Amino acid sequence: MIPFLILIKYISALGTLSIRGRINLAIERTTPLLFGLYSLVALFGHALHPDGNIPVAQSAWYHKQTATFRDVFTVVRRYLWGNFTFPTSPTNPEVVLLPRSTLSRLAYAACA
Repeated sequence: MIPFLILIKYISALGTLSIRGRINLAIERTTPLLFGLYSLVALFGHALHPDGNIPVAQSAWYHKQTATFRDVFTVVRRYLWGNFTFPTSPTNPEVVLLPRSTLSRLAYAACA
């Protein structure tokens, strides 16, 4: 039992068992991943709108002049999620139970 306690004390002294050590390690692991995802979204957004004319979401209380990352992320998600098909009838694949306007509003709400 004593060697185990010595090992635990030694490992905790290195900072791997403390909360601070775990938080620092988590930040070190996730930062490159988040930067990579941010870069991919930016690249996909540029590929979808090479002219840089990205639709800007406006709210009643804040008017933006230029697109933010949220706007680019919304455009990329709508593109990726918009390619799904929802067949509802095996005999007639054009039959949709939801009106297209409702489906469009649902897609916008899910992606915005």
